[in-house]
Amino acid sequence: MLREIVTTAPSSLIARGAGRSYGDAALNGAGWTVLTEQLNRVLAFDNRTGVLRCEAGMRLGEILDLFVPQGWFLPVAPGTRFVTVGGAVAFDIHGKNHHRDGSFSHFVHSFDLLTASGETLTCSRDEHADLFWATVGGAGLTGIITEATFALRPIETAFVTCFTMKARNLDETLALFDEHEHAYPYSVAWIDALAAGRSLGRGLLIFGGHTRREDLKAPRRADPLHYEHQHRLSVPFDLPDGLLNRFTINAFNRLYFGWRRKEQHTIRAIDPFFFPLDAIRHWNRLYGKRGFVQYQCVFPQDVSREALVAMLTALRASGQKAFLAVLKRLGPASPGLLSFAMPGYTLSLDLPIKDGLDAFLQALNDRLLDVGGRVYLAKDAHLTPEAFRAMYPRFPEWLDVKERVDPLGVFASTLSERLQITPSARS
Repeated sequence: MLREIVTTAPSSLIARGAGRSYGDAALNGAGWTVLTEQLNRVLAFDNRTGVLRCEAGMRLGEILDLFVPQGWFLPVAPGTRFVTVGGAVAFDIHGKNHHRDGSFSHFVHSFDLLTASGETLTCSRDEHADLFWATVGGAGLTGIITEATFALRPIETAFVTCFTMKARNLDETLALFDEHEHAYPYSVAWIDALAAGRSLGRGLLIFGGHTRREDLKAPRRADPLHYEHQHRLSVPFDLPDGLLNRFTINAFNRLYFGWRRKEQHTIRAIDPFFFPLDAIRHWNRLYGKRGFVQYQCVFPQDVSREALVAMLTALRASGQKAFLAVLKRLGPASPGLLSFAMPGYTLSLDLPIKDGLDAFLQALNDRLLDVGGRVYLAKDAHLTPEAFRAMYPRFPEWLDVKERVDPLGVFASTLSERLQITPSARS
């Protein structure tokens, strides 16, 4: 069926998994969008090595439901369990363990790719390697990923042992990352984006690692791999525009930062640690009908402090308010030609849509270009073609592969049209 769709479609097309991209990468206003979420079967699993082969429409949460009770966890967990395997490959996702383990592609053995000609190619580091690295991070523009093989990681329990610390300002935040993250597989920081002066960049750092069975209390130790989801609340309707403003966000930040102890050791279940926002259905309705933009960028390591100071200062001066700001350290760069991650710090900002936001984001992109950083394509809706080419210097290599396997531009999206990545000859 997929082969027939690809070879007979009267216009361009793009595959869509779970629709969790914040930007326009899985949209195709000029053509077709192919829904793949029903292609979600497990095809093979080796319970000795943890190597899983599954269809690309399988959600990461479905993998957790099946394999956490068997003692296996994802090699990389993003901020939501609703991402599909195909999306994880197409955007080479990263998580709280990137500083140590790298991105999703580091764990992918191979995948099958349905190309524009209708041929399905098995791609790996050794077979069709150029297409492998063009597809990893390639935003679905080289073909449709139909299945993937990758390695899970063994765990003893369905819990995470956490160490939470307060940082009074950005320098202390970065110093605590340096001091503690080598001892933990996972690290992340919540940043108070409204703090200024001596408190600029203050936040809460959370370090964590999978809990050992022996560290659980007796009741849990009897069934250490028991895995249940968070009790999910729901936002029933769009809240009034403007509810998230300087005063409400500042009040939340003060409360969230203030009630925490300076240092705290806890044991949490998997979902609250890795997927905190999944506990609230339709949480995007908090931003009202106008919605929000998530802006995520990465700064090279040697300029991260100065760039973070400049960005947080510009954010406060602009009048734009970030309800959520998350900071992580990224480690090894992926060989993916359009992969996002590079060694340095990545900052994510959730910004309510209001007047002046577009101009502010363009100004942030200009600052980012000046320091050699880049924007994450999975969450982008504002980059210009010129900025994209400057941020992703391996684009010409990627385009060589694209033009070879898809010379007519069968695979295209609103993102590729906006960035002028490839023509859509069928539209």
